[in-house]
Amino acid sequence: MAQNTPDEHLALLTRLSQKPGVQSTLVLSRDTGAIVRTSGLISKSSAANPNSTLPASNEPASDNYTNGKKESGMQSAEDVASMVWSFISAAGSLVEGLDKEDEIKLLRLRTKKNELVIVPDPRFILVVVHDTPPA
Repeated sequence: MAQNTPDEHLALLTRLSQKPGVQSTLVLSRDTGAIVRTSGLISKSSAANPNSTLPASNEPASDNYTNGKKESGMQSAEDVASMVWSFISAAGSLVEGLDKEDEIKLLRLRTKKNELVIVPDPRFILVVVHDTPPA
């Protein structure tokens, strides 16, 4: 199977992030867990920079960059990446304990509010956070 180019990966990620119910996407480095790309409702940083310049607006500042969501319900991209990295490490240990020749292909984690779909790749880890569909 031919390897996709970075432009094809970006186009796929863009299409995926525009699907109904998708809240955010993250692409992490498989080696380090570092964030390569992120989009959606997950905030980039857990702490706001008080020296940053935001556009002038008559609207309340708390709603400018949260897409209508309460900031207290959002996690920073760094926090989510760290938790996903830990989850993948634990799942990898489980799979290795069951069969040393096996590997993780897909992880799904469903909560009351969200579902995370995690797809490990030899170079990257793709994470999609979307609304939990009604049962």
